[in-house]
Amino acid sequence: MFDGATLAAYVAVVIGMFLVPGPAVLLVLSRTIQGGPKIGVVTGVGIAGGDFVHTVFAAVGLSAVLASSAVAFNLVKYLGAAYLLYLGCKAFREKPSDPALPAAAAAATLRPGQALVQAVVTEVLNPKTALFFLAFLPQFVRPERGSTLMQFVGLGLIFVGMSVAYCCLLVVCLKPLGRLVGRWPGLVRQRNKIVGSIFMALGLSVVFQQR
Repeated sequence: MFDGATLAAYVAVVIGMFLVPGPAVLLVLSRTIQGGPKIGVVTGVGIAGGDFVHTVFAAVGLSAVLASSAVAFNLVKYLGAAYLLYLGCKAFREKPSDPALPAAAAAATLRPGQALVQAVVTEVLNPKTALFFLAFLPQFVRPERGSTLMQFVGLGLIFVGMSVAYCCLLVVCLKPLGRLVGRWPGLVRQRNKIVGSIFMALGLSVVFQQR
């Protein structure tokens, strides 16, 4: 379905994208700080799942609505921003973690399923991601090589696989930082406020996104 040159170019571009930190990286970072490596990996999987949803939307043309309609774009944008601000406020209201508790106990309030759903919703409600996939994926689709829908799905699955691998690598690299932070009781007690600040900053950045 894909020739070697097209596939190699696609993989190279995706790797280049991953090397430029964006909101997804900050989301994985904040969740890893809050809940540990397991929650960080689950968050990465959720983001990748949201990216695949955008792939399907782009394949069937739904993302084109966001590109052509300012009302639709702003509606999705403000929904996404409101959701991120809600998560930020929720993190702020949570009780500070006891520095004496092990990481697993401190993270008990954030369940993997909850982190997964929140990551998927956050990514799906990012209109910039939708427009990105609408503009990016078609560059590597070749109608003469078969079903364009299957090519979209194939490219999306490759992106999802690479995204999960990248997030896992990111979480592994963050583990030493987590151990370092754990040596500072004051930072551990303020962990939820740090995470809440990151979510609120992401929400405000979405508010000021332009088409």
